[in-house]
Amino acid sequence: MSKIVEIFEVGPRDGLQNEQVFIALADKIALTEALARTGLPRIECASFVSPKWVPQMVDCAAVVTGTTPGLAELYALAPNTRGLQDALQTPVQGICVFIAATEGFNRANTNISLAGAVERVQALITEFKKNTSGAIKLRGYISCVTECPYDGVVNPSEVARLAKMLHRAGCDEVSLGDTIGTAHPEQVSKMLEAVVQVVPADLLAGHYHDTAGRALENIDVSLEYGLRIFDASIAGLGGCPYAPGAKGNVDTEKVYDHLIAQGYDILGVPDRAALADVAQLARKIVGR
Repeated sequence: MSKIVEIFEVGPRDGLQNEQVFIALADKIALTEALARTGLPRIECASFVSPKWVPQMVDCAAVVTGTTPGLAELYALAPNTRGLQDALQTPVQGICVFIAATEGFNRANTNISLAGAVERVQALITEFKKNTSGAIKLRGYISCVTECPYDGVVNPSEVARLAKMLHRAGCDEVSLGDTIGTAHPEQVSKMLEAVVQVVPADLLAGHYHDTAGRALENIDVSLEYGLRIFDASIAGLGGCPYAPGAKGNVDTEKVYDHLIAQGYDILGVPDRAALADVAQLARKIVGR
């Protein structure tokens, strides 16, 4: 089995979206470019959501267009058709769509039922296919894959159902999110046992927030199931406005060190010191 692991960097989007103090456009671009220059192959840097709901992303199009081309593949989150159309007007190389595995989180996040969320994301993927030629990749997120702040413990079969739906609809990969960051390895194992039956492990990513300090343990479990892509946020920045108390995605540096110590190679990132420098930049930008 491959010993090469990819870190999918989400700091400029997932990491900054919950910051209360507005981050200047120049700083967002500087962070994205600094991350790209470390060798990280893919960076999620924008969310084409209404600034009414996520004010930090009001200049997301300018972040994409202002970042030096060719440094890394830039991904953007598109929550609806309007967001998708706006994102496709920029030079993004990847679009992300999302759904939560529970009724409660979908209603809190997008004000629709789980069934409505399935219809919404399927329609969005159809629209994506109509407006792209295959050059742009499609990534699907599933939030709350083990536990929901509103509905409690999540049935693994429900996560598998949604992962299969996203995969069959056309997502190139599916990222599985422990959104509140409280999952135990045993929960992740049960969830993955169900999901890998319907989606190949090499098309799955682990997106583990670190609220309870178990994200690295959950990565270890995921490695055993064949996952080789893990989402991380520089300096551990982030959180979710619809998951009170949830900390950011697991720290990129921690993931790098943990995987290297176990004998894995990190795709595209030969210089560990560069990550430390970017983490310092990230902390300076957010003021802590």
